[in-house]
Amino acid sequence: MFQDIAQYFRIETLPHIWCPGCGIGTITAAIVRAIQALQLDQNNVIFVSGIGCSSRMPGYLDFNTIHTTHGRALAFATGIKAARPNLDVFVVMGDGDSTAIGGNHLIHAARRNIDLTAIVINNSIYGMTGGQTSPLTPYDKRGTTSPYGNLERPFQILDLCEAAGATYGGRATAYHNQILTKLIMDAYNNSGFSIVEAISQCPVSYGRKNRFKTPADMLLWQKEHAIKSGQIPVSEEDFPIGEIFKRQRPEYTHEYEKLRKKLREASAYD
Repeated sequence: MFQDIAQYFRIETLPHIWCPGCGIGTITAAIVRAIQALQLDQNNVIFVSGIGCSSRMPGYLDFNTIHTTHGRALAFATGIKAARPNLDVFVVMGDGDSTAIGGNHLIHAARRNIDLTAIVINNSIYGMTGGQTSPLTPYDKRGTTSPYGNLERPFQILDLCEAAGATYGGRATAYHNQILTKLIMDAYNNSGFSIVEAISQCPVSYGRKNRFKTPADMLLWQKEHAIKSGQIPVSEEDFPIGEIFKRQRPEYTHEYEKLRKKLREASAYD
């Protein structure tokens, strides 16, 4: 099964650091299969990440990769795309990395509608640094900083990005792997800022504190609470998967190039 996508990995870096039962490995496979299906040139693909469990992914992938500072993945990716618009730029972040310290970069990348494919792996916790609650930790769920239950309401990250100006948003889970692959392909094919929320299980930092006995129990929870986009939720824990929004807006690098061309033509007559 692995052999058909092995060319996209730095085999010498394996095995990975992720805990047994973590969903990030499954999500990594979905991303790689999307790139394979899109038939992208490996030498033209750039993977950018910040800091966290999911941000270790580019270290295992055989593309042009950059492991940046905490919360700054989109800032680095914006610079790369602005300088080299022909490159295929994917940005992988965790829920804390993208919406806490990196939240300002997230809304402005969406506002610019720059052509990046952002994948937020949401395991509802800071998994690498001790299990603190993140801006996407559900209400009343436990972490090391909320031992009696989280009192804060989580961001709805796709709603946030749509309001800020993104032109594509989708959501799937580690359980719904094939749907996730298709959403990543659709996000890449969208001209503009695209975000895919990939809901993952963290059996160690989140599962143990919130009464999930096994990683399989967490996957079953994803299966039972995921509903089709547009379907009416039955419980407060239900969430839609699939394409959540798509719209047309001018893309930043295209508009920038048009401006450059206009200024060059104007200067020719000076």
